[in-house]
Amino acid sequence: MLKRTVIALTTLLLIISFSGIVLALEKGNARKGKYTYRKIYKACMARGEVNSAKPPISPDQKTQAQWTRLFNKKDFSDFGCRTEWDSLDESDMMDIYAYLYDHAADSPSPAKCK
Repeated sequence: MLKRTVIALTTLLLIISFSGIVLALEKGNARKGKYTYRKIYKACMARGEVNSAKPPISPDQKTQAQWTRLFNKKDFSDFGCRTEWDSLDESDMMDIYAYLYDHAADSPSPAKCK
């Protein structure tokens, strides 16, 4: 009986550990997202579409719930630079989402693009 309990607890612990890893992978990399977000606007500025090196929307202009809704709808028209946004793959989108979500107005560490 003790052996079964130990095996069951060990299995449960492994399942919880792996599910945490999977959830972390799905969220994206905020550090990479910040780099990608800035890279979009540098490329857009080089084409002459944006007059400023600063992105038109900073992370703290929306709450975490608003960022989630925006990325679920996949409506990035407010960002400008449509060509660059359309060329991003799902991984880059998740990284940018992680960056914007982690630094939203109601997050523990709101920040502006600098």
